[in-house]
Amino acid sequence: MKSGIINVYKEAGFTSFDVVAKMRGILHVKKIGHTGTLDPDATGVLPVCIGKATKVCDLLTDKDKTYQAIMHLGIVTDTQDMTGTVLEEHEVHLTEEVVQQTISRFVGEIQQVPPMYSALKVNGKKLCDLARKGIEVERKARPVKIYEIIVEKIEFPLVTMTIHCSKGTYIRTLCDDIGKTLGCGACMEKLVRTKVSSFSLENSVKLSDIECAVKDGTIEDLILPIDEVFSTYPKIVAKAEADKKLTNGNAIEVTQRTEEQMVVLEGEQVRMYLSNGQFVGIYYVKGHQFVLQKMFLEKE
Repeated sequence: MKSGIINVYKEAGFTSFDVVAKMRGILHVKKIGHTGTLDPDATGVLPVCIGKATKVCDLLTDKDKTYQAIMHLGIVTDTQDMTGTVLEEHEVHLTEEVVQQTISRFVGEIQQVPPMYSALKVNGKKLCDLARKGIEVERKARPVKIYEIIVEKIEFPLVTMTIHCSKGTYIRTLCDDIGKTLGCGACMEKLVRTKVSSFSLENSVKLSDIECAVKDGTIEDLILPIDEVFSTYPKIVAKAEADKKLTNGNAIEVTQRTEEQMVVLEGEQVRMYLSNGQFVGIYYVKGHQFVLQKMFLEKE
């Protein structure tokens, strides 16, 4: 089976690790990894990397993400979502304008304290395991970036939002923080991840679809090429004279490319291809050379 990425639609009730385990069973491939944890009750885009594409996992985890979330005003829980124990309940006497204005204040770089119910580790122990034992430990606030929040609908006490954010952002915590600022408290009622890098909800496939594709022999149609992840990077096709160097993972001169007129900047990352169009990997510009950052070439 070729290496690549399947844009999986994670259904509710599965952990991200459950999806990987099921994919190993369906595809009969051991080398599989996911690209960023989704809570069991959350649904949506979970790109799963197969074979050599597992090298992409950390790169995709670092990518910006987009979510659609429903925030429930007036309820505070210990998990910051509706699965937890209710700690506080408040009546909601707010105008749509106040809610909109308050939410807009969270756009930009903000400091966020990770929730206790999370997979983050403190002194080697998962926060969620400590939380289940009733132990709360101090967590340091971390900077995260909220690029955009679009309020889609307000039907008190529910607020539907689309959020474009950086890696490491907890949408549950964002809802909790908005609720604190509004003075009525809030938690997350529903979460759908709609986009990770170039992988969108519209093009995602369920595990059942993947099983069917294996049975009818069309599974490779669902496996996206590795370079799809880097579609926003400039594409560089090498001249035939540079192929051997690239195959061996060596640097090549900036002039050893077919698009000599394209401007490339110092430190810029590019997608590098052999003269026959085969994807080599990610290179970056250093002086007068393209230098290898990460190799993905499938050697025959």
